[in-house]
Amino acid sequence: MYQIDAMSREPMYEQLMGQIEHYILRKVLMPGQKLPSIRSLSATLALNPNTIQKTYMELERRGVILAVPGRGYFVSQKAVRRIGERKRQNMGRLTEEIHECALAGIEKNDVMACVDRAYQPEQIQDEPAEDGGDNL
Repeated sequence: MYQIDAMSREPMYEQLMGQIEHYILRKVLMPGQKLPSIRSLSATLALNPNTIQKTYMELERRGVILAVPGRGYFVSQKAVRRIGERKRQNMGRLTEEIHECALAGIEKNDVMACVDRAYQPEQIQDEPAEDGGDNL
């Protein structure tokens, strides 16, 4: 389910964090669901366990996942809200991008049509997991 691009400029732990958050928002990962162990995910992705640990620690710091000693990591009940709060804080970048569109001559109606498409129900419905959602 997770894919890491070793050639990307984005650090591997950030790639993995983004994918976990994406799957939470798409309801592939549900609140209370257990995440793969550090060891198993490390083996599956052929990544150093420290990379997985760093990912999980950052997601825990953000309130997206919870560590339960002796049991593992679980998706927080407040994960979607926490991710939303962070997205809201980053809306300045979206504003800058829209401003760049305006400077490039893209009509406001075209930008608004893009926003409308993003908010259409079929765009925000659950996206099925590539492998049926059984293996994380």
